[in-house]
Amino acid sequence: MAYEVLARKWRPQQFADVVGQDHVTQTLQNAIKANRIAHAYLFVGPRGTGKTSMARLFAKALNCATGPTVTPCGACDSCREITSGTSMDVLEIDGASNNGVEQVRELRDNVKFAPTHGKYKIYIIDEVHMLSQGAFNALLKTLEEPPAHVKFFFATTEVHKVLPTIVSRCQRFDLRRIPTALIIERLNLIAAEEKITLDADAALAIARGAEGGLRDAESAMDQLIAFRGDTITEADVLSVFGLVSRETLETLATAVLTGDVGRIVGIIADLDAGGKDMQRLVLELLDHFRALLIYECAPEASATLDVMASQLESLKKQAELARPDRLIRIAEALSQAEDRMRYALSRRTLVETALIRCAKATTVSVDDLLKRLDSIRQSLGVPAAPVSAETPAPKAIPAPAPAVISAPASAAIRPPALISPANELERLTEKWRDQIVERVKRTVALAGAVLMDARPLAVEETRVIVGFDPEFGKVGIEKMKIPQYHKAVQGALGQFLKRTVNVEFKLIEARGQSDVPADHTVDQEGSPSGAKPRPKTRQEWQQVPVVNKTLEFFNGSIIDIRE
Repeated sequence: MAYEVLARKWRPQQFADVVGQDHVTQTLQNAIKANRIAHAYLFVGPRGTGKTSMARLFAKALNCATGPTVTPCGACDSCREITSGTSMDVLEIDGASNNGVEQVRELRDNVKFAPTHGKYKIYIIDEVHMLSQGAFNALLKTLEEPPAHVKFFFATTEVHKVLPTIVSRCQRFDLRRIPTALIIERLNLIAAEEKITLDADAALAIARGAEGGLRDAESAMDQLIAFRGDTITEADVLSVFGLVSRETLETLATAVLTGDVGRIVGIIADLDAGGKDMQRLVLELLDHFRALLIYECAPEASATLDVMASQLESLKKQAELARPDRLIRIAEALSQAEDRMRYALSRRTLVETALIRCAKATTVSVDDLLKRLDSIRQSLGVPAAPVSAETPAPKAIPAPAPAVISAPASAAIRPPALISPANELERLTEKWRDQIVERVKRTVALAGAVLMDARPLAVEETRVIVGFDPEFGKVGIEKMKIPQYHKAVQGALGQFLKRTVNVEFKLIEARGQSDVPADHTVDQEGSPSGAKPRPKTRQEWQQVPVVNKTLEFFNGSIIDIRE
């Protein structure tokens, strides 16, 4: 007798044999008992979850000699023929290779003939989404009003490709991915019947690799039996399918949470040398951190996680190492790495950099940050700022590393309303070309070119005066009368000053004459009259007491000075 693979040998023969699809089997059995059998059914779900097996089992229940029945005998001619695929009344059609209009027309012509010896003539079309649009349209009328003796069972992994007019004529059943625990249970049953010694960790590794598909798990076990004989260990599964052991996965996750970069690099090097699939590793890490996040944020929902009891113990230990906000950032970084994996020249480098970035990502709660700032204020003799209890702060925020210090108008931080017009004029003059002119260029290129010959003369609460060089100023002022030009300049100034302002253009009569009102005078060095000189370099800023104390407390450094 020819050898029969495990996936076929262990195909369900009764509704009770179906694994993990109770919501479908219960509905079909109730329909049979109530004699409410529809003319068309659509089975949807991932590969290996039992779509075609469910269709065959349903056909057997309808055409059994004792049927329709929820427990087909399996011994009558009809049951045996359906099981072996030789029944004249149950026709299985591959939608991928019979997807043309001519094949559907032939099917439509044959449905009028009565079944040979069963009660129904049943058409099972696998991968129905592969039918062409013309084939779908040719099937529509027959599918909606078939003869009483005809039933249609469709199966597909991509239901979005099936025409809505086809779906609306069927009863749809969505099959789920099978939980890991149920796959392990079925593998252990098969191993016991086949006299195979299957290690518990090996069964878990096979179930992980199957990704919710029982057929994939059975096929993998078949391959492992051919590889190792009647004893299968976890090492065998990992070596054949390029998977990473659960212990290694948990060790790597712990290294990320504790910031142990050396450990991370060492593990990745070993996995790469062993030929492990880096993309699969990222996906499993992402799934692990997702489970860890759910366990920490909602421990009562941990029962819904597709993990074993031993894995829950590991999650419990790792939950003490990181806060939810950091786990979210790790998950986002891994998701980005997985998206880029298919285009990466070196997958190992991409995984290493992503995990190192995750390991270095630190967060600090707002409460801790406020306490540290208060301690700095107290050490400098500055009273602590009151914090309103009515506005709850977020649970945690990322800690900036390294520090970026933004330069205020003076050493003491003041509200924008207290910044003097002269000080604003100084800032505007300094950033005129870099920020105002360039911003206008991005909006209206010609307006930015005209503005190169201008400079700010005065800044008031609601008005900015801009002067043009006397040599070409008249032309510039005329061009700025164009509404599009004027609006672009006004918008750029408003964004820079953080308020709405009007802009006026004037001609500078003589070089150096600013035409500025008296309250906007500027001293000979270009600084506002009476203003204290402010730091400019990094060294000068580090001498400011509050800046120096903050850098020292957070172990930070100044990398940029912005105004």
